[in-house]
Amino acid sequence: MKHVALALAMATGLATSALADTYGPLVEAAELSATLDTAQPILLDIRNAGYEESHADGALFAPYRMFRGPEENPGGLVDLEKLEAELEELGLEQDSPIVILSEGKSDTDFGAAARVYWTLKSTGFTDLSILNGGLTSWRAAGLPVNKTVESAMPSELDLTFDDTWLATTADVAAVANGEKDALLVDARPADFFNGKKAHEAAARPGTLPTATNHSYTSFFDKGSPAMSTAIDPAALKASLGVQDGKDTVSFCNTGHWAATHWFAVSELAGVENAKLYPGSMVEYSNAGYEMANTPTLFENLILQIKQIIN
Repeated sequence: MKHVALALAMATGLATSALADTYGPLVEAAELSATLDTAQPILLDIRNAGYEESHADGALFAPYRMFRGPEENPGGLVDLEKLEAELEELGLEQDSPIVILSEGKSDTDFGAAARVYWTLKSTGFTDLSILNGGLTSWRAAGLPVNKTVESAMPSELDLTFDDTWLATTADVAAVANGEKDALLVDARPADFFNGKKAHEAAARPGTLPTATNHSYTSFFDKGSPAMSTAIDPAALKASLGVQDGKDTVSFCNTGHWAATHWFAVSELAGVENAKLYPGSMVEYSNAGYEMANTPTLFENLILQIKQIIN
């Protein structure tokens, strides 16, 4: 399967418009393998490195860094004009079926795919899927790989950002100080939530006031890079305390792990009003807002020393 073949088929009228949702949010390698020739999805390899050494046959190179903010705030939103130009160069169309492939070596790799999914959905792409287990599952299924750098006929896009699934720093600060009602969910492992660990770009450890902790790892079997498909929506809503009509906001350090959490809650469990706080604790802590579970100055010094040693 080649992306150029899809472009030629469309040009000659041999390809029909894709359904609004070809695979659903999460696709397994076996299903993808069985429908590659008929659905002809665009495959996006989002690894930052390794594409030229080996990639899924036909996949376009769309590194994760395209969808991330600057070093001081990696979870921040990308420049929309720049992203539009890059996606046009890849020949993407907003109604074409797109399957996102991460590395698939660990559960944290899924966050990259989920963040790309969230960004594309928020900018008007309507037929998106994540390959569960990423390139690892692609190879395990015996699907073809090559070293050819794929290219496509450039497209013309006019992207706008839909904030339906977005929570801003101002939004979460309003919840933290009681001006707004929403469920804030810290998707990080417990040590981050409890203030025992912090991202290197964060001003200080801690979490958002009023937040509850529900780690993104709960959606994976231990050691697996593939998300579990055994998600019980009712049980998940009950465990989180989701309320109808109330925003559920997932956050982490830089909107990476939280993207996984948002994906599971919003796209798989179907929770309405599920939002991602992309800047997360790095952006929030550096903005100087009140935090919870923040250690004392002495405890924070000890924490920083431990992080340097480790």
